[in-house]
Amino acid sequence: MKNFSSQHKKVFLFIISIIILFSAGFFAFKIFYDNTDAIPVVKTVYWGNQGQVVVDIQTKLKNWGYYKGSIDGIFGTETYNAVVYFQKKNGLKADGVVGPKTFAALGLTKYIDYGSSSSAAANNSNLVLLARAIYAEAEGEPYIGQVAVGAVLLNRVASSSFPNTLSGVVYQSYALESIDTGRFSGYNNTCLQAAQDALNGWDPTYGCLYFWNPAKVAASSWIWTRQVVVIYGNHNFGK
Repeated sequence: MKNFSSQHKKVFLFIISIIILFSAGFFAFKIFYDNTDAIPVVKTVYWGNQGQVVVDIQTKLKNWGYYKGSIDGIFGTETYNAVVYFQKKNGLKADGVVGPKTFAALGLTKYIDYGSSSSAAANNSNLVLLARAIYAEAEGEPYIGQVAVGAVLLNRVASSSFPNTLSGVVYQSYALESIDTGRFSGYNNTCLQAAQDALNGWDPTYGCLYFWNPAKVAASSWIWTRQVVVIYGNHNFGK
């Protein structure tokens, strides 16, 4: 009887040890992912999907000139082609699948679940997007000129004449040369700081909504109807 009890005791202790190890691993895993902003739980949308999320994707793409079809909430051929076109134009993997990066580029961050840190993640997304825009449009310009480009884009967000989100402004058709030429990718620390300064309220353009390089713009361009307020580096800034 003593041997039988001893054997059962060993089995019992072994099972308890396994349970403890499993529990520790589970909680370690949970703590890690609960505190990792870089790996969000994301809804992925692709060919064949239907519903409101597809309606939102189609609406964004149509407003920005990438999608010509009807907004029917069905992810078919036309929607797929529009997504691929958008991805190619904006330096994203052109696979026709709307995942976290494409959702962010479309300004549809509501479909990205960052958990408790959603606000911080959204703010960081705007910072990075603005830094990318500054890098693409004003790399090599003086620092104040880089902040000025960021300020113009933020001024557009606040203006009723432009989309009311940063992603909407950046990806608006024909708004930025770098989008049209496919140069929109990456950023450096200087542009990141310039973006932060602009987001913090520094506006060296005094409310301008436009910037352009006069050496690259024809004399007959409509942009010359804008009043030039300041000049930084190679860019004119006007209202």
